[in-house]
Amino acid sequence: MTDTLETPSTPSTSTPGTSTPKDGVGLWTTVSTPDGAFTVVADTDGIILASGWTDTPEYLVALVHRDLRPHDLRGPAELGRTPELTTITEAVEAYYADDFGPAAAQPVVQRSGPFIEKAWAALRGVTAGTAVTYTELAERAGEPAAIRAAASACARNAAALFVPCHRVLRRDGSLGGFRYGLDIKRSLLERETPDQEVPLPDAG
Repeated sequence: MTDTLETPSTPSTSTPGTSTPKDGVGLWTTVSTPDGAFTVVADTDGIILASGWTDTPEYLVALVHRDLRPHDLRGPAELGRTPELTTITEAVEAYYADDFGPAAAQPVVQRSGPFIEKAWAALRGVTAGTAVTYTELAERAGEPAAIRAAASACARNAAALFVPCHRVLRRDGSLGGFRYGLDIKRSLLERETPDQEVPLPDAG
């Protein structure tokens, strides 16, 4: 049995027993940020299903596992600022005010295979101001040889910011990939590590 690196206790990226949102309903809201529009899709309990730098909630819904995917999206126009959406909005706003704790504390649910889910949970243990390589992420997830699978976990992560795949770099220190573009990845890392030099986005 392979030893695992210890990671801090973090909110779960998977909620046991959770399936399709109640009545197929999903909540969404969009927050204006310095990096552009940031949209979050959540279930009716405020558990985040997907998030990212887009103003199109339907784009995010397509990233959600079919067992969790809502079929009826309801946003601020229909609901106003519900307590669930208010909490999520305030967490995003706090992040961009350099208070990273509320975003780290938001509940998230995603579904995939066992290793991918372990890698997502390990990502939640990578705190703001730190970064890991794909190799280190594989180690934290308990399978040091699964480096490609660790990279796949980052690529398949639907809950950007809340499951902070932007904190994973290549072994040579370069930025690697990011669904929403390397300029945003660099911006996030600069915000979290203002006293450290962040790699420039890869050319090409």
